[in-house]
Amino acid sequence: MAQAMVKFCVCVLLLLMVVVVAEGAAKKPKKVKCKDKKYPSCYHKDLYCPASCLRTCVVDCASCKPVCTAPPPPPPSPPPPPPKRRRSPPPASHLTPPPPSHLTPPPPSTSTLYPPPPPSTSTTTPLPSPPPAPISTTPLPSPPPPTPISTTPIPSPPPPASPQPSSSGPKRVKCKNKYYTHCYGMELNCPSTCPDQCEVDCVTCSPVCNCNKPGAVCQDPRFIGGDGITFYFHGKKDRDFCLVSDSNLHINAHFIGKRNQNMKRDFTWVQSLGILFDTHQLFIGAKKTATWDDSVDRLALVFDGEPIFLPDGEGLKWQPEMSPEGVSVTRTQSTNAVEIEVEGNFRIKASVVPITEKESRVHNYDITAEDCFAHLDLSFKFYSLSGNVSGVLGQTYGSKYVSRVKMGVAMPILGGEKEFASSGLFSTDCAVARFSGRFPSGDDAYSLEKFEYANLNCASGIDGRGVVCKR
Repeated sequence: MAQAMVKFCVCVLLLLMVVVVAEGAAKKPKKVKCKDKKYPSCYHKDLYCPASCLRTCVVDCASCKPVCTAPPPPPPSPPPPPPKRRRSPPPASHLTPPPPSHLTPPPPSTSTLYPPPPPSTSTTTPLPSPPPAPISTTPLPSPPPPTPISTTPIPSPPPPASPQPSSSGPKRVKCKNKYYTHCYGMELNCPSTCPDQCEVDCVTCSPVCNCNKPGAVCQDPRFIGGDGITFYFHGKKDRDFCLVSDSNLHINAHFIGKRNQNMKRDFTWVQSLGILFDTHQLFIGAKKTATWDDSVDRLALVFDGEPIFLPDGEGLKWQPEMSPEGVSVTRTQSTNAVEIEVEGNFRIKASVVPITEKESRVHNYDITAEDCFAHLDLSFKFYSLSGNVSGVLGQTYGSKYVSRVKMGVAMPILGGEKEFASSGLFSTDCAVARFSGRFPSGDDAYSLEKFEYANLNCASGIDGRGVVCKR
């Protein structure tokens, strides 16, 4: 009897334990998740039902919290307008039941009222056909939403205006020497230091500023001699100085400038050139101007006393109607830049440039609005100089020239104002004058062509006729 009682108690205890475990499991909160991907911060995050509804809660994805009642669903998006269907009149046999077959003549008159129902409702409900008609009018409000959407692209036009600055980028230049096949015709951008005034050195196939080549005269006159050495010759304002003097070429320059009260010299720039060759005179100068405008041509050109009228436009060329042959003036830009060439004698590239506000501020030029001191930046190339050539620039091409410039200083200056001073722009009375109006002959003939300068290569990679390199 006792054993039976023990077994009974054990069964009761086991039954109680099962009930307790079941109740505990029933009271365990349910794990729930947000299943709406529109809420990434809450999507699939594990949450548990609150005590008030341990097993019957849902997740409010907007607040990312379990709630006992389901949150109100978001308002459904308006359905797209139903496509318009072309309704063709159905056969009378479909619209009219078999019994009133004898009444088929009348139905055609009423059949015009029935066509709308067949696409939307069954034939058993023909009367509701009027409601679909107003429903078909509901798409009419739909056009307004597209109209505001179509107006949004209006702000987009500003971006196309952004490419305009590109038009003011550096000038593109080409190698024009067919003998350098690796570089011929290749387009390159001018360096940032001279975005509008450069040419391609076909040997190195790289753009070089016109003012950084042998034979250049630019800025507050900075010269680069035929030997490649850079020096400054300041001269004096409102005076003329001999740049080159040889038997059949004489070039004087007129200097303009301003006196700096804190210095013992003038700030000077080359304003014009007087060029003599054979029996001819050629003048090129920069016109005085207050406010600079690149689109306005400020060049003055005169040949043998007659003004040269050269229309604006890059590539336009002028040649004298009468002799001599081989004389030409060509615009290298639409305005303010030309190339003057006398075949077999010389070639000059000239550009009119102003003193900018930045240059005036950096160098203390004190340029005012009355005059921007428009001047010439020049690049010379000579074909037939003799070994006896002289002048501020010409002497550096001489066969016995030894530079007098003091090297290793920030601004190497060449003196000799008295030696190179001239009484006028077309005068040949400077102390070093060599001009006779004809090429030398016999023992006096010592041209650059004879010296074979074309076979020399400069360390900088620049070479060619008229470029002298140290040997």
